[in-house]
Amino acid sequence: MNKLSKADQGSPPAGHTISVVAERTGLSRDVLRVWERRYRAVEPLRTAGGQRLYSDDELQRFQLLAEATRRGRSIGSVAGLSTGALAKLLFDDEAARSPAIAFAEPLTSSLHREVAELAFAHALSLDGSSLDRELRRAIARYGVPVFLEDIVPSLMHRIGSEWAAGRLSIPHEHLASTVVLGILLEAVRAIPETPGAPRLLVATPAGEQHVVGAALIAAAAAIDGWSILFLGANVPANDLVMAANGVNAVALSIVHAQNVSHTVQEIHAVRAALPSRTRLIIGGAAAVRLLGAMPGVSVCRDIAEARAALAEVASGN
Repeated sequence: MNKLSKADQGSPPAGHTISVVAERTGLSRDVLRVWERRYRAVEPLRTAGGQRLYSDDELQRFQLLAEATRRGRSIGSVAGLSTGALAKLLFDDEAARSPAIAFAEPLTSSLHREVAELAFAHALSLDGSSLDRELRRAIARYGVPVFLEDIVPSLMHRIGSEWAAGRLSIPHEHLASTVVLGILLEAVRAIPETPGAPRLLVATPAGEQHVVGAALIAAAAAIDGWSILFLGANVPANDLVMAANGVNAVALSIVHAQNVSHTVQEIHAVRAALPSRTRLIIGGAAAVRLLGAMPGVSVCRDIAEARAALAEVASGN
């Protein structure tokens, strides 16, 4: 049951409207209503006319819930937590993130690094349109292979470094990742498939939300003539194996492994269930650290090594 409105108590109503909460959290008004009604996330005041009004504490609670769900937690698992417990959960999640940067620093020319720095400046300004234009200009000027192997890794390395140092916020990282991901997936879709081409499944394993590395592998493989099945982020082992029926190789990206033991178990489960003839290729900053030399798995340090591993599969070696 809702609290009594302040209007009923003879004073003007005070608080944040649902439109303000939606704008400050990035959640739609429909989602806010569902979280309130179904999950009892908050209990807002009501005006005499029935309008919801949220307190500062309730706004903060919605912001914490929104961030928890963006990090992969279901609303049902966190809605019952106190605001203090939510804040601690997010702090613990952040502390558990791998201190490793998102991408190892590539051996990029000074010219390409300058392009990445300019792109980073647009991300820092939260100027998505300029970031998109700068990256597309780089593709036209230097070609797709340089874009994939030098410019994007250099940009993501810088973003990872700044994030680790606490100089970047979540919106900056999300903006850059979203723009880069959109361009990469557009490149995959734009390359026509060759009949009879080898098939590659690309994804990230369960628990891995960072998908840009997987999109890099997908784009590079598409350029090299592979037919791509891109499943995106956070795909459990059983689903990966089911979808891998008939593919020649599976490529998984691991950038931040929040639960190391679970990630390793997922990789072992995929390898054990795949046919021996299906190559399993793992890339990303956390891959070498977690897996090392793992039988039946090609662990690649960068896009160039992943392309070389795929070339071996395509040639039948």
